[in-house]
Amino acid sequence: MSRLDSVIRRLQAQRACIDWAVAEVEGRPGCVLELGLGNGRTYDHLRERMPGRDIYVFDRQIKAHPACIPPDDRLFLGDIGETLPSAAGRLGRSTILVHSDLGTGDEARNRALAAGLAVMLAPMLLPGAVVMCDQEMPLQPGWARLPEPKGVPPDRYYLYRTG
Repeated sequence: MSRLDSVIRRLQAQRACIDWAVAEVEGRPGCVLELGLGNGRTYDHLRERMPGRDIYVFDRQIKAHPACIPPDDRLFLGDIGETLPSAAGRLGRSTILVHSDLGTGDEARNRALAAGLAVMLAPMLLPGAVVMCDQEMPLQPGWARLPEPKGVPPDRYYLYRTG
């Protein structure tokens, strides 16, 4: 598969998973976490699908399109290992949806990152929260792995729900 075809499949999977997850948490209170702003495409999609919802964004640095940069009070810049615990102190257990796209291209680093994220996210998640991730996360107590939405290839994106 060409790299172009691969990125198209990845973006289609992201959109399908985000749209599915937004429908799953519709009408339920809670904020959204976007881990990895990148160029801002998925953040823009989330805010379009969830108008009025607080979306907090985490990234090392801003490289996004200017129209896709969140307000300063919803932006955490720096290493996720430091900013996510800091945000947990500020936000508490108030998160209903997480989208994480922080893959590094290095499988060992990705596994370690995903394991650390799962542990850091667990105390922030409301019961029934949905977590979407480009990397497989180890299940935390009370979490369940969910099947991919129709049309998303297995193990292309990983979905979880908290108990």
